[in-house]
Amino acid sequence: MSNVPLLRDADGEPVSRYNIDGKSDVLLVCEHASNRFPLSLEKLGLSKEAIKSHVAWDPGAFAVSRLMSDALDAPLIAQNFSRLVYDCNRPPDAPDAMPARSEIFDIPGNKDLGEGDRAARIAEVYTPFHAAIADFIEQRMKAGRRPVLVTIHTFTPVYHGKPRAVELGILHDKDSRLADSMLAAAAQYSSLKVERNEPYGPQHGVMHTLQKHALLLNLLNVMIEIRNDLVRLEAGRKAIGGPLVAMLQAALDQVAGMQPN
Repeated sequence: MSNVPLLRDADGEPVSRYNIDGKSDVLLVCEHASNRFPLSLEKLGLSKEAIKSHVAWDPGAFAVSRLMSDALDAPLIAQNFSRLVYDCNRPPDAPDAMPARSEIFDIPGNKDLGEGDRAARIAEVYTPFHAAIADFIEQRMKAGRRPVLVTIHTFTPVYHGKPRAVELGILHDKDSRLADSMLAAAAQYSSLKVERNEPYGPQHGVMHTLQKHALLLNLLNVMIEIRNDLVRLEAGRKAIGGPLVAMLQAALDQVAGMQPN
């Protein structure tokens, strides 16, 4: 694969920007929005079952992100290729950035990747995606506005055969300001089982986007994880998205004075 260009004209861009001039200070990011593959990778040799599953993307995450973007008038940046091509919520040196196995599925096209293949995916998928986020933040800050970084994910209700009771996870790294306020407001806006740093937390290496773009600049940030069986259908996405928007807005109002000028 190393001598074949990764992306072709027919693949389109690796990153999409929606409502990029939205008035909200919130910047929504969806790293696992798509289960598409560049044509050159021939779907990494995966079965249809694997491509539809959570190992290839976060089902429902992009749809919820769009709903939130519309409701908040917030910009949204989304990845256009499967997390199995490159997981944009992982740094290039992470073992699971381009995994050879994910949960119960082997990923044939990721087995024994050469340095050239890895470098191409980093250069053509990871780098443009994070450049889009960094450029947006830079432009907003030059205009005197401090973005609030909110990443949207979903997770499988059963992982390695073990059911997960949590329905909504509010995740954070060292900066818990926004997460704390969302958790405090959760019961007022939602009847879901809401947990802090579940089903993942900083110890699982899932905070890369927040670390890379928010922590160093002291920007308010949070990672939202929704159990994907709740948002696979439109009715569920609306039932989750509305209260989630209200919860986030209440938290933002609460912490409005916490960001430096």
